[in-house]
Amino acid sequence: MRHLNRRTAPKVVGGKPLRKNRTAETPNYRNTPQYRPVVDRQRPGPGYRHVLLKRDVERFVTILPDWDRLSEGLNAIVLAPGSPCFDGWHKPGIVAVCAWERHLLIDTACWYHDAHRRVFCKLGVPCEKVGSDQYRCKFTESTVRAYQLLHVLLHELGHHHDRMSTRSKRQASRGEGYAERYALAYTDVIWQRYLEKFGLP
Repeated sequence: MRHLNRRTAPKVVGGKPLRKNRTAETPNYRNTPQYRPVVDRQRPGPGYRHVLLKRDVERFVTILPDWDRLSEGLNAIVLAPGSPCFDGWHKPGIVAVCAWERHLLIDTACWYHDAHRRVFCKLGVPCEKVGSDQYRCKFTESTVRAYQLLHVLLHELGHHHDRMSTRSKRQASRGEGYAERYALAYTDVIWQRYLEKFGLP
Protein backbone atom coordinates (compact mmCIF):
# COMPACT_ATOMS: atom_id res chain seq x y z
CA MET A 1 0.00 0.00 0.00
CA ARG A 2 1.31 3.41 -0.88
CA HIS A 3 1.53 5.92 1.97
CA LEU A 4 0.91 9.59 1.33
CA ASN A 5 1.64 12.47 3.64
CA ARG A 6 -1.54 14.35 4.36
CA ARG A 7 -1.09 18.01 5.14
CA THR A 8 -2.90 18.91 8.38
CA ALA A 9 -1.29 22.25 9.17
CA PRO A 10 -2.94 25.34 7.68
CA LYS A 11 -1.14 27.22 4.95
CA VAL A 12 0.82 30.29 6.06
CA VAL A 13 0.57 33.50 4.06
CA GLY A 14 2.50 36.61 5.04
CA GLY A 15 3.50 35.06 8.34
CA LYS A 16 -0.14 34.39 9.37
CA PRO A 17 -1.73 30.95 9.29
CA LEU A 18 -4.90 30.78 7.23
CA ARG A 19 -8.00 29.32 8.76
CA LYS A 20 -8.20 25.65 7.92
CA ASN A 21 -11.93 25.06 8.18
CA ARG A 22 -15.03 26.81 7.02
CA THR A 23 -16.03 29.45 9.55
CA ALA A 24 -19.41 30.52 8.22
CA GLU A 25 -22.24 29.73 10.62
CA THR A 26 -24.61 26.99 9.50
CA PRO A 27 -27.97 28.54 8.54
CA ASN A 28 -30.71 27.84 11.08
CA TYR A 29 -33.79 29.55 12.50
CA ARG A 30 -31.67 31.63 14.90
CA ASN A 31 -29.68 33.36 12.17
CA THR A 32 -31.69 32.92 8.96
CA PRO A 33 -35.29 33.95 8.16
CA GLN A 34 -37.48 30.90 7.57
CA TYR A 35 -40.08 30.42 4.85
CA ARG A 36 -42.47 29.22 7.56
CA PRO A 37 -41.95 28.76 11.31
CA VAL A 38 -40.25 25.53 12.37
CA VAL A 39 -41.12 23.70 15.58
CA ASP A 40 -37.99 22.79 17.52
CA ARG A 41 -38.08 20.41 20.51
CA GLN A 42 -35.13 20.78 22.88
CA ARG A 43 -34.21 18.62 25.88
CA PRO A 44 -36.57 19.42 28.80
CA GLY A 45 -33.84 19.47 31.45
CA PRO A 46 -33.58 17.73 34.84
CA GLY A 47 -36.90 17.57 36.71
CA TYR A 48 -38.96 18.60 33.68
CA ARG A 49 -40.73 16.93 30.75
CA HIS A 50 -42.43 18.02 27.58
CA VAL A 51 -46.16 17.38 27.77
CA LEU A 52 -46.56 19.23 24.46
CA LEU A 53 -45.47 17.39 21.34
CA LYS A 54 -44.36 19.02 18.10
CA ARG A 55 -47.50 17.69 16.43
CA ASP A 56 -49.67 19.39 19.10
CA VAL A 57 -48.17 22.75 18.14
CA GLU A 58 -48.51 22.01 14.42
CA ARG A 59 -52.19 21.07 14.87
CA PHE A 60 -52.86 24.06 17.11
CA VAL A 61 -51.67 26.72 14.68
CA THR A 62 -54.13 25.39 12.08
CA ILE A 63 -57.03 26.64 14.22
CA LEU A 64 -55.68 30.20 14.52
CA PRO A 65 -57.81 32.26 12.14
CA ASP A 66 -55.07 34.75 11.19
CA TRP A 67 -52.07 32.42 11.37
CA ASP A 68 -50.73 33.46 7.94
CA ARG A 69 -50.49 37.08 9.09
CA LEU A 70 -49.47 36.29 12.67
CA SER A 71 -46.62 34.03 11.55
CA GLU A 72 -44.94 36.77 9.49
CA GLY A 73 -41.47 37.36 10.90
CA LEU A 74 -41.71 34.25 13.08
CA ASN A 75 -38.90 31.76 12.45
CA ALA A 76 -39.54 29.17 15.16
CA ILE A 77 -41.74 27.90 17.96
CA VAL A 78 -39.46 26.23 20.48
CA LEU A 79 -40.34 23.59 23.06
CA ALA A 80 -37.65 24.82 25.42
CA PRO A 81 -36.07 23.48 28.64
CA GLY A 82 -38.08 23.96 31.82
CA SER A 83 -37.51 26.94 34.10
CA PRO A 84 -38.60 27.76 37.67
CA CYS A 85 -38.90 31.43 36.68
CA PHE A 86 -41.12 31.50 33.58
CA ASP A 87 -43.53 29.43 31.48
CA GLY A 88 -42.28 30.67 28.11
CA TRP A 89 -40.24 33.40 26.47
CA HIS A 90 -40.00 35.51 23.36
CA LYS A 91 -37.24 37.12 21.39
CA PRO A 92 -37.30 38.51 17.85
CA GLY A 93 -38.36 35.76 15.48
CA ILE A 94 -38.74 33.07 18.17
CA VAL A 95 -41.40 32.18 20.73
CA ALA A 96 -40.91 29.38 23.25
CA VAL A 97 -42.97 27.24 25.62
CA CYS A 98 -40.95 25.80 28.50
CA ALA A 99 -41.13 22.17 29.60
CA TRP A 100 -43.45 21.29 32.50
CA GLU A 101 -42.40 20.01 35.91
CA ARG A 102 -42.12 16.21 35.88
CA HIS A 103 -45.06 15.86 38.29
CA LEU A 104 -48.28 17.46 37.09
CA LEU A 105 -49.37 18.93 40.42
CA ILE A 106 -47.71 22.31 40.99
CA ASP A 107 -47.57 24.80 43.83
CA THR A 108 -47.79 28.46 42.82
CA ALA A 109 -47.56 31.78 44.59
CA CYS A 110 -50.85 33.56 45.30
CA TRP A 111 -50.06 36.35 42.83
CA TYR A 112 -49.54 33.82 40.03
CA HIS A 113 -52.77 31.99 40.84
CA ASP A 114 -54.73 35.23 41.03
CA ALA A 115 -53.30 36.42 37.69
CA HIS A 116 -54.34 33.15 36.01
CA ARG A 117 -57.54 32.35 37.91
CA ARG A 118 -59.72 32.99 34.85
CA VAL A 119 -57.65 30.57 32.73
CA PHE A 120 -57.58 27.87 35.43
CA CYS A 121 -61.36 28.08 35.81
CA LYS A 122 -61.94 27.88 32.05
CA LEU A 123 -59.74 24.78 31.80
CA GLY A 124 -61.22 23.16 34.92
CA VAL A 125 -57.96 23.04 36.91
CA PRO A 126 -58.74 22.48 40.62
CA CYS A 127 -56.75 24.82 42.86
CA GLU A 128 -56.69 24.93 46.65
CA LYS A 129 -54.92 27.26 49.02
CA VAL A 130 -52.13 25.57 51.00
CA GLY A 131 -50.77 28.10 53.45
CA SER A 132 -50.94 31.86 53.52
CA ASP A 133 -49.16 32.54 50.23
CA GLN A 134 -49.48 29.44 48.06
CA TYR A 135 -51.97 27.53 45.91
CA ARG A 136 -51.78 23.90 44.80
CA CYS A 137 -53.00 23.42 41.23
CA LYS A 138 -53.89 19.88 40.16
CA PHE A 139 -53.20 19.61 36.45
CA THR A 140 -53.66 16.61 34.21
CA GLU A 141 -51.79 16.02 30.95
CA SER A 142 -54.74 17.37 28.95
CA THR A 143 -55.06 20.53 31.09
CA VAL A 144 -51.30 21.12 30.90
CA ARG A 145 -51.53 20.81 27.10
CA ALA A 146 -54.48 23.21 26.98
CA TYR A 147 -52.79 25.70 29.33
CA GLN A 148 -49.55 25.71 27.37
CA LEU A 149 -51.26 26.09 24.00
CA LEU A 150 -54.16 28.36 24.87
CA HIS A 151 -52.33 30.58 27.31
CA VAL A 152 -48.52 30.29 27.32
CA LEU A 153 -48.06 30.01 23.55
CA LEU A 154 -50.72 32.62 22.81
CA HIS A 155 -49.11 34.94 25.38
CA GLU A 156 -45.73 34.65 23.65
CA LEU A 157 -47.37 35.08 20.26
CA GLY A 158 -48.90 38.24 21.73
CA HIS A 159 -45.36 39.56 22.29
CA HIS A 160 -44.52 38.64 18.69
CA HIS A 161 -47.65 40.41 17.44
CA ASP A 162 -46.73 43.43 19.57
CA ARG A 163 -43.26 43.58 17.96
CA MET A 164 -44.51 43.08 14.41
CA SER A 165 -47.17 45.77 14.77
CA THR A 166 -44.64 48.47 15.71
CA ARG A 167 -43.09 50.68 13.06
CA SER A 168 -39.54 49.36 13.50
CA LYS A 169 -40.55 45.71 14.11
CA ARG A 170 -37.51 45.42 16.40
CA GLN A 171 -38.99 44.98 19.84
CA ALA A 172 -42.24 44.36 21.69
CA SER A 173 -42.97 47.70 23.29
CA ARG A 174 -46.32 47.25 25.05
CA GLY A 175 -45.14 44.74 27.62
CA GLU A 176 -46.64 41.87 29.60
CA GLY A 177 -50.09 43.43 29.98
CA TYR A 178 -50.56 43.54 26.22
CA ALA A 179 -49.45 39.91 25.76
CA GLU A 180 -51.72 38.73 28.57
CA ARG A 181 -54.78 40.54 27.18
CA TYR A 182 -53.95 39.20 23.72
CA ALA A 183 -53.85 35.60 25.00
CA LEU A 184 -57.11 35.89 26.95
CA ALA A 185 -58.99 37.47 24.04
CA TYR A 186 -57.62 34.98 21.51
CA THR A 187 -58.52 32.02 23.74
CA ASP A 188 -62.16 33.15 23.74
CA VAL A 189 -62.12 33.42 19.93
CA ILE A 190 -60.74 29.92 19.29
CA TRP A 191 -62.18 28.05 22.29
CA GLN A 192 -64.78 26.12 20.29
CA ARG A 193 -62.26 25.27 17.60
CA TYR A 194 -59.87 23.97 20.26
CA LEU A 195 -62.55 21.69 21.72
CA GLU A 196 -63.32 20.30 18.27
CA LYS A 197 -59.63 19.67 17.51
CA PHE A 198 -58.31 18.50 20.90
CA GLY A 199 -61.38 17.61 22.94
CA LEU A 200 -62.19 18.73 26.48
CA PRO A 201 -59.15 19.56 28.65
